Amino acid sequence: MTLRHLSLAQFRSWPRLELELDDRPLAIFGPNGAGKTNILEAMSMLSPGRGLRGAAPGDQARQGPDAGWRIRAQIGDRAVETGALPGESRSVTLDDKAATQVALGSLVRMIWLTPAMDRLWTDAPEQRRRFLDRLTLSFQPGHAESALAFDKAMRDRNRLLRDEVRDDRWYRALETQMAEAGAAMTANRLAALTRIAAAQQGAATSFPAARLALLPGEGFADDADAASIADRLAATRPRDMAAGRTLTGPHRADLGAWWGPQDMPAALSSTGEQKALLLSLILANARALAAERPVLLLDEVAAHLDAARRAALYDEITALPAQSILTGTGRELFDAFGPRARYLSVHREAAISHAEETS
Repeated sequence: MTLRHLSLAQFRSWPRLELELDDRPLAIFGPNGAGKTNILEAMSMLSPGRGLRGAAPGDQARQGPDAGWRIRAQIGDRAVETGALPGESRSVTLDDKAATQVALGSLVRMIWLTPAMDRLWTDAPEQRRRFLDRLTLSFQPGHAESALAFDKAMRDRNRLLRDEVRDDRWYRALETQMAEAGAAMTANRLAALTRIAAAQQGAATSFPAARLALLPGEGFADDADAASIADRLAATRPRDMAAGRTLTGPHRADLGAWWGPQDMPAALSSTGEQKALLLSLILANARALAAERPVLLLDEVAAHLDAARRAALYDEITALPAQSILTGTGRELFDAFGPRARYLSVHREAAISHAEETS
């Protein structure tokens, strides 16, 4: 469903913002610090989790942690509101009725790309897992529940390990919960990679397709069988107790990517190739979600692309079955869109952000 209206109150640099949207790509431009990324972050809060910055609710209020914030949106014919009062976790309502964050994932599929993600292929495995889980969540909103269930059971198991508790019954109960949730996580991740691979192969694109794999690392990459996971957790208790934490499991898996005829690992590719590869995955994610019409948030996406590749990217974005919002420092970065996009100029006066639509 299309995001039709966005209303912000006391969110980041915006005391208020009312923004109407339609099916065309929206290019938001202005100097650094003007509040462009804050608009994308607000949109990302219409999905489960902490949004594209991963921030705590108290850090998102314009007046600081002692103030609150609110985001309202019209998505299709549904009225959505999310916000946080001072010192509280964020709440969600759909059509004026209390709802869970997981319900947001079923309402709109949100995909984003930020400058921090440019380091994805050289960063620690944790960053790639987070990226993979965002991809997976876009296909399977219930993935969040499996991940939360796994993390809760693992925290309880880690507490037993640190306290050197040796009661087999307690461990078995927690390891059963971890195994069931972990098997679901692994199955969801593998299904997401299959869909991304199919979407890459099925499109003519200027961006390279990648061969993707879920790597074990210290985790279970290709084991979606709960009984096998439970057996492994039981077998590794002595080592885990010595470390004081769970050392193996789906929480330690990694994402691998290779591309080109030489099967070049992404981590060994040039900076430009790594960015192009990342864009390829984001575009494939949107393409694979054609039936759900995802919202695509691209922050400073044009900054390190030459004019030819920017033009190719905008052609693909225009053809995508997605609602796309992009940011950049200058209007000229989006010239290749021409009349196919809308343009919003953002500037900052007296520490308050302002926005106006331009032609």
